[in-house]
Amino acid sequence: MKSIVINASKREKLGKSFAKSLRKENKVPCVLYRGKKEPLHFYAEDLNLNKIIYTPNAYISEIEISSSKEKINAVLQEVQFHPLTDKIIHVDFIEIFDDKPVEIDIPVTITGTAPGVLNSGGVLIVSKRKLRIKAIPKSLPDTINVDISKLELGEKLYITNLENKEYEFQHPDNVVVCRVATSRVSMKAEDTTEDATEATEETEAEKKEEN
Repeated sequence: MKSIVINASKREKLGKSFAKSLRKENKVPCVLYRGKKEPLHFYAEDLNLNKIIYTPNAYISEIEISSSKEKINAVLQEVQFHPLTDKIIHVDFIEIFDDKPVEIDIPVTITGTAPGVLNSGGVLIVSKRKLRIKAIPKSLPDTINVDISKLELGEKLYITNLENKEYEFQHPDNVVVCRVATSRVSMKAEDTTEDATEATEETEAEKKEEN
């Protein structure tokens, strides 16, 4: 998985007033949870955090503390936004370790063309744009490829169809990732065909009665 460096500074003060002053300077208060260690309180420029928050991609964050030049690998846990402005007001991270599994949401990439769409006039409905997985950091993928090249009209693709030895899905087996549904256009076409067939049958029946 790709990583992005987050330039950060340790917070020497805590509390609402200091956090408010940071936000006025376009800085965001953050907390890094480190397992059995004490949480690390720091702040970072909001533009720096935008790169990992306002994106469909998943990244490992390399948090670089300016005072110590220490780099800590972490993943996002929670982001809080202002209820009116939608600006980032607080971010929580969790430190990750090479030998310990971590849970993270990975974006879904659809590959191939479904026969149910190409040949039967169906429409592809993607129910899950991201999937939560559990794996050690080196096995985390940038994306989860979902091949729909065998999906016929009315068929669904489940979590169980995506099993991978490198990571474990954190969803029930019966969760639908995507499906090919009957489109309104094809339904209208079917209704028109049925109406035409019925009209033809009625005409033939009338002719027989006349004869």
